[in-house]
Amino acid sequence: MQQAEIGIIGGSGLYHMPGFNDAREIELQTPFGDPSDAYILGTLANRKVAFLARHARGHKLLPSELNFRANIYGFKQLGVERIISVSAVGSLKEEHKPLDFVIPDQFFDRTRHRIDTFFGNGVVAHVGFGDPVCGEMTRVIQSACSSANVTGKLGGTYICMEGPQFSTKAESNIYRSWGADVIGMTNLQEAKLAREAEICYATIAMVTDYDCWHPHHDSVTVDQIVSVLTKNAENAAKVVKETVSAMPKSRACKCGSALAHAILTDPTKIPAATKEKLQLIVGKYLK
Repeated sequence: MQQAEIGIIGGSGLYHMPGFNDAREIELQTPFGDPSDAYILGTLANRKVAFLARHARGHKLLPSELNFRANIYGFKQLGVERIISVSAVGSLKEEHKPLDFVIPDQFFDRTRHRIDTFFGNGVVAHVGFGDPVCGEMTRVIQSACSSANVTGKLGGTYICMEGPQFSTKAESNIYRSWGADVIGMTNLQEAKLAREAEICYATIAMVTDYDCWHPHHDSVTVDQIVSVLTKNAENAAKVVKETVSAMPKSRACKCGSALAHAILTDPTKIPAATKEKLQLIVGKYLK
């Protein structure tokens, strides 16, 4: 039985989801370990939704400590078909101002220490990732931003860096020279794993500040950043609610068949333990 149809991952500043009805917590165990926190199940805009605090409530987990596989697998266990990922980011362009939302359609990987695939241990699969987010979802999110009176810009490149330290000015200026739009520390691995799990995925990137390239960066105070985080969280809650309400009931994209031609391993050669571990993800292709 599907317990939720839409998943929401809350990032820095968004640790719970206002507007939930019939909220209840559920702790899940996955073959890949424990997710960041309990999932909060309920209804939002009359849709069945599951919310997960990416860094755990209280913000206890570094970006490099996140168990991305467990987080995405948990949504799969709940029957989620779409994930809306909310993330705080720095801006790499003057035009993306604090309090703006960017809905990126590309990622660039600058991480080093992360597991970002369900496969291996006897099974090889290569999913297409040229378009790393669900176009159907991004269009709905852009429209939701308009409905919520939030500046939402569709398109752009999200640099995913390792962290937890922020960029050097040299790094920041290199990313700017590449034409990247925003920088964060979490969303690329989520996008890769969601694609492998055949779950639609899109990012709402909330601009909190200009990265260190900006000449006025050093004059920004902690109070100002906290104020922006708080306002971004309020806006994100509105946008997510509008997005959930407007999301089509059925999927018209190709995300739900991403593995159809991706598995290269002879099914008879896949170890039984690996096949069992991945049953939820690949079972329909290995009958």
